[in-house]
Amino acid sequence: MTTHLSVRAPDRDVLSDPGYQAYLVLRVVFSVAPVVFGLDKFTGLLADWPSYLAPWINDLVPGTAQQAMYAVGVVEIVAGIVVAVAPRFGGLLVAAWLAGIIVNLLTIPDFYDVALRDAGLLAGAVALSRLAVRYRSVQRERGSVA
Repeated sequence: MTTHLSVRAPDRDVLSDPGYQAYLVLRVVFSVAPVVFGLDKFTGLLADWPSYLAPWINDLVPGTAQQAMYAVGVVEIVAGIVVAVAPRFGGLLVAAWLAGIIVNLLTIPDFYDVALRDAGLLAGAVALSRLAVRYRSVQRERGSVA
């Protein structure tokens, strides 16, 4: 006995829905950005990542700040993948991760602007999670899989 899973694209009216378009933008951004930034924890091309680690956290974690950034990179890569395959849960995972980053940044002088930016990203990640609930049900009704 063979089972066939039918997957089709969302209908044109769903694709033209501004809410669905916002959902897709957020899903792509929160899938790609964590993976890119996670990979950069290993290369350091975009930033000097250990300088973003609060000294009190560096004292808590084993190893060097750079080694901590390797662990951070792995978590970020996993979070991006989770957003890609399960955006409702992945959005909340990224939001929780960003909350931790914000706490870290608020304890480092001169990083308040970065913490504020990350608060905006946290709001976007929560919005993604909420939109994923809405558009998953639309896609189920129409017979497509997200």
